[in-house]
Amino acid sequence: MKRNMMKVFAWMIFPALPVLSVQAQDPLELLYNFEILKPSHAPKPKVEGFARERAEERLNRGIVAVDDGRQVYVNWRLLKSDPAGVTFDVYKGTDAHPVKLNRQPLAATTGFVDKRGKKNDRYWIVPHVDGRPGAPSEKAFVTAKKSAGEPAYRSVPLQDSVMPGRRRLGIGDLNGDGEWDFVLLQPGVSKDPGFRPDSSQVTYQIEAYLHDGTFLWRNDLGDGIEPGVWYSPFIVYDLDADGRAEIALKTAPAGLRAPDGCVYQGDEWVSVWDGMTGKELSRAPWPARTERLGNYNRQSRNQLAVAYLDGKTPCLIVARGTYKAMFADAFQYTNGTLNKLWSWDGDEENPIVRSQGSHSIQVADVDDDGRDEIILGPAVLDDNGTLLWSAGLGHPDKVYVTDINPARPGLEIFYAVEALHDKDGQGVSVRDARTGAPLWSINRPTVHIGSGMVADIDPARPGLECFAAEDPKGHRAMQIPGNHNKYLFDAGGTLYGEGDDVPPMGDWLWWDGDKVREYIDWKRDNSRSLSVAKYGSAAAVQEGFKGILIMTADLFGDWREEIVTALPGELRIYSTTIPAVDRRTTLLQDNTYRQTITVRTMGYQQPPVPAFYLGE
Repeated sequence: MKRNMMKVFAWMIFPALPVLSVQAQDPLELLYNFEILKPSHAPKPKVEGFARERAEERLNRGIVAVDDGRQVYVNWRLLKSDPAGVTFDVYKGTDAHPVKLNRQPLAATTGFVDKRGKKNDRYWIVPHVDGRPGAPSEKAFVTAKKSAGEPAYRSVPLQDSVMPGRRRLGIGDLNGDGEWDFVLLQPGVSKDPGFRPDSSQVTYQIEAYLHDGTFLWRNDLGDGIEPGVWYSPFIVYDLDADGRAEIALKTAPAGLRAPDGCVYQGDEWVSVWDGMTGKELSRAPWPARTERLGNYNRQSRNQLAVAYLDGKTPCLIVARGTYKAMFADAFQYTNGTLNKLWSWDGDEENPIVRSQGSHSIQVADVDDDGRDEIILGPAVLDDNGTLLWSAGLGHPDKVYVTDINPARPGLEIFYAVEALHDKDGQGVSVRDARTGAPLWSINRPTVHIGSGMVADIDPARPGLECFAAEDPKGHRAMQIPGNHNKYLFDAGGTLYGEGDDVPPMGDWLWWDGDKVREYIDWKRDNSRSLSVAKYGSAAAVQEGFKGILIMTADLFGDWREEIVTALPGELRIYSTTIPAVDRRTTLLQDNTYRQTITVRTMGYQQPPVPAFYLGE
């Protein structure tokens, strides 16, 4: 007992130690010769899943042809499987009367401008390797402009015609044809019953559509699942590597909801549904409620994720807890059954893992062993379900894992830490992803850093810029006078902008021809009009987009990203018509980028970033 108290005391009097790592030579271990962060159980074995080679999502060329009012921009995916020297030819017409459009093989980009394109034209491409033609792509009709003031968009019709809220959208190939299909959670109630008493009797429905809007099914989750982004987690992914995506989600029996709209007890499951029918295929227990999690709101913080724990098999991660105790189970889904691979209880490994959860789980191979790690926040799990390291920073609102500084080896993790009235100067910080070692921090007191982003917004500065903002509710909670402070750093941690010099924290995307990222701006009126803007520029890059923003992601075409909005009765998907100047593999074949898209269906959403440097 005395030894355990000494361990806790050592952590309390040294809260600002740079990193707490389970690897050899921990700072506290050097000071006290304690095994303070060593696992309390035997090392777990490495996961060996069912896949014999890496299970990849099957993507077609994603060819799109978009009319900008003057010409048609045709573009398509470069795939991970394409040889380095692949070139492309572009055709339009019919199979009986094909017309080749390019004179020379296209090698610099995966795009082509047809100045004579018409709205009824149909396009496809043929890859060439060493002069030999490959299989032609699928064919694409022109996405034509519907009005002079709005960019052309692809419309996906929905079943209802009410004005949607900020719906949660999952993407996956439900029928195995190489096209992204869509799974939505509705209605758009985002707050739990404790914050929204009017939502206490609302039940959520999940509905599925093929890529062309063909309605497949709708399932009501029932009153055993409360409305709220934490209480109704779901993801869309091909878990058994059969080429067709499943839906994994939290389920519960009916009749559990109390009059106040909350569910305090009863069975809870993780279920797998068939993507084409919505039929339940398998279920397993969800990590159980426990008083170690705290009050009702903390008990109900649930998340899902997908990680390739053996480097080959997509494994389902089921997690519970954010602000106090934290738990995670790993499963593989094969032969119609969920099989547990490991369980992790943060309290069993060491006490300072508590309260380290973030609002979304990130996935990346941080130690470069070919197997994914699970970034819960400042606590990172190794692929076998043991703690890799914990930085002890507390709960962050935003976490980004990418190559922020290409001048140093490996990945970095950016943290925007909520911890109210952080006096230790760690409210904004960057850590080495492999070890958790501190690289830089804001080094001044902050109050509830509630948002943040990493992106190349300044091509004159090397690496990605990092920016963050304090949430005014933190000042109110602490009764501290002050402004909504904002901070802008370069990749090395130099603070070079504050206040109005700092760009917005919202949705960012690659839209024009360069690698400097743009952001989505919207009018603060009833027009529901969005525009793409560039930091530091007074003129919009493009404007006139309509609807409530749902997602920005590289869904189709070349490596630039799409804008997905929701309006009554439809999704609108906008693709850029600005010709590319280079080419790169579709971003959704980068696993870290893809898994950030996977988890956008729950928690707090954030723009995806790849696990490699993408900037000027």
